[in-house]
Amino acid sequence: MKVLNRRELLKQTTLAAVALGSVEFSGRADALVAEKIELPFGNGERALVKYPQKRPLIQMTARPPQLETPFPVFNEGVITPNDAFFVRYHLADIPLRIDPEKFRIDIKGKVNSALSLSLQDLKTAFEPIEIVAVNQCSGNSRGFFEPRVAGGQLANGAMGNARWRGVPLKAVLDKAGIMPGAEQVTFNGLDGPVVPETPDFVKALDIDHARDGEVMIAYAMNGADLPHLNGYPVRLVVPGYYGTYWVKHLNEITVIDGIYDGFWMKSAYRIPNNDCACTPPGQAPTSTVPITRFDVRSFITNLADGATVKAGADVPVKGIAFDGGYGITDVLLSADGGKTWTEAQLGQDLGKYSFREWQTAIRLPPGTHALSVRAINRIGQSQPMEPLWNPAGYMRNVVETVRIRAA
Repeated sequence: MKVLNRRELLKQTTLAAVALGSVEFSGRADALVAEKIELPFGNGERALVKYPQKRPLIQMTARPPQLETPFPVFNEGVITPNDAFFVRYHLADIPLRIDPEKFRIDIKGKVNSALSLSLQDLKTAFEPIEIVAVNQCSGNSRGFFEPRVAGGQLANGAMGNARWRGVPLKAVLDKAGIMPGAEQVTFNGLDGPVVPETPDFVKALDIDHARDGEVMIAYAMNGADLPHLNGYPVRLVVPGYYGTYWVKHLNEITVIDGIYDGFWMKSAYRIPNNDCACTPPGQAPTSTVPITRFDVRSFITNLADGATVKAGADVPVKGIAFDGGYGITDVLLSADGGKTWTEAQLGQDLGKYSFREWQTAIRLPPGTHALSVRAINRIGQSQPMEPLWNPAGYMRNVVETVRIRAA
């Protein structure tokens, strides 16, 4: 992958700053110098780039911008800062200027009364709710799949945890009035395809899920307006579900009386139809279903591969764990390849959809050690010791291991 030089990066980010008319950009030119980062898999060299409202992030693509969070960010705290939150687009015609005074979101289809709501309507005409929830790309960690698979070669940074504030989708749908026979709700945003042959990015939820009171039209993130590249002025928040459903720049909600069969539901973002969502490496699944809820995941955040620690002394180890909404109850750490496990102490519980911090301390004799972490949720689900495989590179949740040296 080409690494941008300073002149190319300055040109790209300056154009982006000018284009994003609703965003103030005051970064100094010397803060835009491209640096390289090496992700821990083949062909893992990437550029760190800075877009408006963002600190330097790992660039996957430039058009549209796809940005991964550098992993050390997750050691800063359980809430991912807005300026470090990953960015994922599917279509290259992204909205560059959005006037919040003119913005409208339409609710239509099989409803008693079609609605056209302004941003002010959302903020004043409905009782707001808040939820702390992880947004994770379906292909997070795809770069670690072996054999390799097609798609963005992401490390572990296509995820983030935020406090979302907005309106329950249920309240908006109830105001419109759902007609009998409604089966699903579809969601579309202001981003679009560059050429007519490319299908628009539209996602769907079953009507009961859409009306569960947790799915949200969010207008704030960590106490501030959504960053432009994270969906300003409003986006869909679907707690516990992969980010493919979290439609950005949301401006169209349609209630339908059937099952939506658009490309991004019928053909894309599908997983093998079995309990493990996996197949033998290199083998296509016999049938598939749409991807939905997260698996259990856990990470060590304060120690990286190759770190050196003091032998015979207490070594702090900490990290994060999460799942798709049952909630994490236990985190275990092993220093001997999974033969024995030590229970870690859990941090503050911010809700069943949030990252859960954990910490412990271990003493290690001199030598090289592999630290492995696994989490368990309220229904007993955990992670496999060996990675599972599927052709799309989705839902990686193997027990993660960090190799360190005690000296």
